[in-house]
Amino acid sequence: MGTASDQESSIKKVTLKCQFCDSWNRVDATRAADRPKCGKCSTPMLLDRPIHLDDETFARTIADSELPVLVDFYADWCGPCKMMAPSVDQLATNFVGQAVVAKLDTDASQQTAASLQIRGMPTTIVFNGGKEVGRQMGAVPYARLAAMLEGVV
Repeated sequence: MGTASDQESSIKKVTLKCQFCDSWNRVDATRAADRPKCGKCSTPMLLDRPIHLDDETFARTIADSELPVLVDFYADWCGPCKMMAPSVDQLATNFVGQAVVAKLDTDASQQTAASLQIRGMPTTIVFNGGKEVGRQMGAVPYARLAAMLEGVV
């Protein structure tokens, strides 16, 4: 049986901005399915669906996550992005507590898209430990998205 410090070291945390009050929260990923509440406004942090990122929140979310983060880089006008959206939503539900699934609108967050050299949409990137570990360009089925995460969770 492990010690309390062993159990504490196995807890993975993610840092996310509340979509309602804009305060940053450090969330225990092992309790993500319990819908942890924002420390400021008490609204549930909905980790069973994609987290929306932008130029302001991207770097901190990626850097401070102890879980892999899959980001779907999309544009509202992109047909293949719309076709892939249900798979990204399902991925967030199926990997809750194991990975963070996020979306970033490249038209609204051009600085981040340019810094990562996003040249076409959709582009999916998996980050682990704050670094890019996988990239897929173009619309892909759910199984391919899941395989990208299964290699790092």
